[in-house]
Amino acid sequence: MSAGDQTNDGDKPGDTVSAAQVWPEVERAELLARGAALKWASGVFCRPEYLERLGQYRKRESQRTASIHTRLKSMAQSYLEGVGWGLEQLREARAELREASHTLKKAAVESIQNAEGGASLERLREVSINHCQLLATVSNLPRLYSVHGMVLETERLVESRRLLEAHARLMKLERWQDDILWQLHGATGSLSAEDQCLVAKYFSGVGQLVDALAKELWAVVSSALALARQNPTPFVSSVRIVEREEALDRALLEERGSSRGCSRPLPPRRPRCWREHFFQVLEEAVCARFRRVSYLHSRGPGLAGHLSALQHGLMSDLATVRHLLEHCVPPHYKLTRVYLRVSHRCLHAHLTQVTNWDLESGEIFAVLNWVLHIYNSPDMMGDPELVTDLEKEELGPLISTEGVEQLQKKYVQSVRKSVSEWMHKALQVELQDWKRDQEPDTDHEGFYQTSLPTIITQMLEENARVALMIGESLRDQTIQMGLYEMENLLNRFREALVDFGKEYCKDPSNNKTKFYLHYLLASISNCIVLKKSTESLQQQQSSRSVGQFSRTPPNPLAALDRAVRRACRLVMDQLLQDLQPFLPGLLTRSWLLQGAPTPKLCHILEHHLELYARVRPPCRQRLQEETQWLTVVEYVRALMQKRLVCRSEEERWQLAQQMLQDKQLFAEIFLGLEGEVSVPEVNPLGLLPVLADFIRLKDTSMLTLEVSRLAAKYPDVSEEHVSVLLDVRGDVSRDVRAAVLDLLEQSTPPLPAGYRPIFTDILVPPSTIAFCLPTAKCA
Repeated sequence: MSAGDQTNDGDKPGDTVSAAQVWPEVERAELLARGAALKWASGVFCRPEYLERLGQYRKRESQRTASIHTRLKSMAQSYLEGVGWGLEQLREARAELREASHTLKKAAVESIQNAEGGASLERLREVSINHCQLLATVSNLPRLYSVHGMVLETERLVESRRLLEAHARLMKLERWQDDILWQLHGATGSLSAEDQCLVAKYFSGVGQLVDALAKELWAVVSSALALARQNPTPFVSSVRIVEREEALDRALLEERGSSRGCSRPLPPRRPRCWREHFFQVLEEAVCARFRRVSYLHSRGPGLAGHLSALQHGLMSDLATVRHLLEHCVPPHYKLTRVYLRVSHRCLHAHLTQVTNWDLESGEIFAVLNWVLHIYNSPDMMGDPELVTDLEKEELGPLISTEGVEQLQKKYVQSVRKSVSEWMHKALQVELQDWKRDQEPDTDHEGFYQTSLPTIITQMLEENARVALMIGESLRDQTIQMGLYEMENLLNRFREALVDFGKEYCKDPSNNKTKFYLHYLLASISNCIVLKKSTESLQQQQSSRSVGQFSRTPPNPLAALDRAVRRACRLVMDQLLQDLQPFLPGLLTRSWLLQGAPTPKLCHILEHHLELYARVRPPCRQRLQEETQWLTVVEYVRALMQKRLVCRSEEERWQLAQQMLQDKQLFAEIFLGLEGEVSVPEVNPLGLLPVLADFIRLKDTSMLTLEVSRLAAKYPDVSEEHVSVLLDVRGDVSRDVRAAVLDLLEQSTPPLPAGYRPIFTDILVPPSTIAFCLPTAKCA
């Protein structure tokens, strides 16, 4: 520590300041080192006993310092050696640069001397160039003199369509022209505009020959399809010329690309690319043939024939290409594939135009059938021999998927318009048939029928069958449309039935409605036939297409059910109208004594049931059941009118017996229909014996039990109905009446599921009593 302090004290102040100014980091490092040493010493010698180790610490630090000095000296020595080696290299480089500079100066002097010598040879160079030009001129004089004659001869060959000979002479002329241009270019190293214009003017006939030959070539190529069967030789010659030109273009381009330095320029109007132009001309020829066929009677009814002509022309030309032209060209031309691609594109453009016309349904069908089936059939593109040619060539559809869907929609709309008109006409014919002065026709089973269901069924099934020839999607759309129109027809049909009924009610004696009931029954049978037809159409539909084409699918079966219900209601109204003259005579004293008019009612019922037998099941059974209900309801309604009030037990017995006899007559009528009447859950005729038992009951105290039995079997019976029955008996006291009605009020069961009410349709007439005595009970 003291040695360091002495050294610092011995330095000059001026040197210290200078070193600090030059290397401020040195001063900072020294301060940091002193601070670190003081910190270390204060930590090590914090106690007096630690001073005994001072000698050890001083020796260790002295060794460390000596090691550091040794390493610093070694590093400085290596740096000095490197600097010395670098200075030696710089001295050697300076010597070499001096030598190179001396050599360059000598080369510059020699170059100046050579330039002065070359100037004296300029005259010799000019003489040499003139000599080369004169030599080229002398060598080309025979060719130049024969150019005009060869051009004329080549023109005659082109006009006579001796194309190969003409092309050989043309190539010779072009080669002469190219040689002259190259000699002029090589002599001077460049070709002046004056020389180029002079050569072009002298060989102007060559360019005209090229144009004339090309014109003949493309004329032959464009007529190849028409002339191939007669004489394919010109076409073969044209292909050979095209291949020669293509090979010459390729050779010139390769020579120009591979040459280095001074490259030979391309001859005028090269490359010609005649192979590419060959295919363009061939495509234009194919399109022109399609255009000639495409507008020949292609509108209106002639569209199907037009498509057939397209098919014939296409396959005829395709056979020409495959069996004749394909053998006249190199294999890599793939002429059949080219023809297929071009014809497909022409057909696509033409059919796109056709689909934009205002087509009728028959025309749309012809287009769809031709596009989807005929075009891809074995007779056309599906030919097994063509499959290999089409494997690597994706032609695409003739009409896009969206276009086909649009055509199908237009087809369905057109068919819908036609179907709607035919259905309207068929309905008008049906309405006229209703007013004929004869019964409806019958089928082989004896059921009434008219022409309406036959017309509708055949029309819808025929449309579905025709649409299926295109595809299931179109069939499903057509069936969907037909079901919509069927629903509309049935709604109009139901309205027509209502109008027919109103017209008959206005004048039942009118001869135009003489067979009113018969045609109502025929209408019901027609609905049954239409229902079967509708179910058959619905079964033909694909399950995935049901409801696919509309948010609200048609429901013709519901419309059929409404029409049948309306017709059955009109039939029952007619039956009631026929029974009406005899109903007032029921359950009267004359009826009790003589039994009339029950036989007349039975006669009317038998007549109606005979007519109902002409109705197809299940509506025949439905009409027969409704007849039973109507008969019983009117019979009980007559009882509720209290036309007959019994005065004695004998009259009650007589009334019950007569009711049982009437029930037997009715049962014989309905049960004599060969078991065709289905027995309902609640037989309406069974009500008459129950009412008869209620009336002839001798012990009035048992009436409560009888009423309980009646209410259990017919839960819709009301207090008013029972009250009338008690009045008809004529022997029921007020107490018994009150007990019976109270029991009925307390024990009225709810209507069971599936129960058809009978008393609900029977209204009890109001009482004719104007006043009552003011008894305590009334009060």
